[in-house]
Amino acid sequence: MLDSLHAHPMRECRELFDNDTELWVARAPGRLDVMGGIADYSGSLVLELPIAEAAFVALQRDASRKIRIVTLTNNHSREAAFEMSLDNFERDGAPVDYAEARRLFQADPTGRTTGHWAAYVAGAFLVLMRERSVRFTEGARILLASNIAEGKGVSSSAAIEVAAMSAVTAAFGIEVAPRDLALLCQKVENAVVGAPCGVMDQMTAVCGVEGELLALLCQPAEILETIALPDDLAVWGVESGERHSVRGDDYGAVRVGAFMGYRMIADLAKLKVAAADGVLRVEDEIWHGYLANVTPLEFESSYAGHIPERIAGSEFLARYGGTTDEVTRVNPERIYAVLKPTAHAVYEHSRVRAFADLLREPASARRNEQLGELMYQSHASYSACGLGSAGTDLLVKLVRDLSTSHGLYGAKITGGGSGGTVAILGARNAEAAVRRVAASYEQAMSYQPCVFAGSSPGSAVFGYLKMRIETARI
Repeated sequence: MLDSLHAHPMRECRELFDNDTELWVARAPGRLDVMGGIADYSGSLVLELPIAEAAFVALQRDASRKIRIVTLTNNHSREAAFEMSLDNFERDGAPVDYAEARRLFQADPTGRTTGHWAAYVAGAFLVLMRERSVRFTEGARILLASNIAEGKGVSSSAAIEVAAMSAVTAAFGIEVAPRDLALLCQKVENAVVGAPCGVMDQMTAVCGVEGELLALLCQPAEILETIALPDDLAVWGVESGERHSVRGDDYGAVRVGAFMGYRMIADLAKLKVAAADGVLRVEDEIWHGYLANVTPLEFESSYAGHIPERIAGSEFLARYGGTTDEVTRVNPERIYAVLKPTAHAVYEHSRVRAFADLLREPASARRNEQLGELMYQSHASYSACGLGSAGTDLLVKLVRDLSTSHGLYGAKITGGGSGGTVAILGARNAEAAVRRVAASYEQAMSYQPCVFAGSSPGSAVFGYLKMRIETARI
């Protein structure tokens, strides 16, 4: 990364750092969502694999209280450099609110981002100011580089947030436990960027272990264990070329629909409990506030018949007032799907638990077939929620067509859906079959997909490097 900086044709890059001040360098990987996906915001168990690709941030403290960010990542829709004063994050000696911060990073009228990309990095300062009462007397010069392609559904944004937060906390001597660092990074994306993501991406980028699935119970972010992939199995990702965005309307609408469903179920449950013992309990006491804690049997027998397929936002607000979700709002003018997003959260949690249990069983054709079937069920449920896409559906079909005769057992869309990447489970020696899927996809779609293979550790394992720019040159 630093070699690229010295050779970069842009003067802003070459002159970013001086030779007399120490640099802190942090790293965070992207992730491949093997099971769980969008059910994270409903409290599901998720299984996430940190990938080999990663984001890097090098930071040098600056006495001017300015934040200057330069990115080496090639994206022609934005400027390569961004600068602001930390004074913009303060009003009358106190940190500004998050709504004001979001306005600082808006797109101009042409749609060209003036600084929105920088929110993922600079947002670390404001979140630390607001959530940890940190007072920054100095600014920073920051270099960002990432080999995680954007919009592929492998969490390039969380990797940038985690690398940035790790570098800031290291450089300014701020002690933050790994789990808390991930939650602070989620706050950057939810509150500063304005994207309603769950926490699995940031937790994997921080706490992921190379070659192992992070088993995370998102209630709100409890690491249960890491599960090593069995010796006979491997996981790959093949991206569709259809750009995924967690800020997209489909993802947000499905999330709202799931929280609507939870609110309806909680109200029904309160009435049921009150009728049984005369005690009206508050909503958050029911299933500890998480839709994923409703069992499939409970859902089918007591609640599914009372959840509408769709409901107008205005009707929902009139009846219920709102949802328990802090990062999305119900649009009164929109019609929301409710039943399918609600069912997805309930059944996905059950599927993920079954998947984790199967990974502990001895190797067998039956086990591999069942693992694959759970992935196919998850993919179908995404599509039922409206989060499928032509490209990801084709990739899953191509995997099914080759099937177990070529060592491929299952596939599913990942993360927020609506494009992005498909995770593929196969035999350890099945990479040739995965490449065949990618080649068939290229022929059908006239698009050469990227294949993600391999893994790497999260930022907590990597730690940080401390160096001077002269000694960093190779």
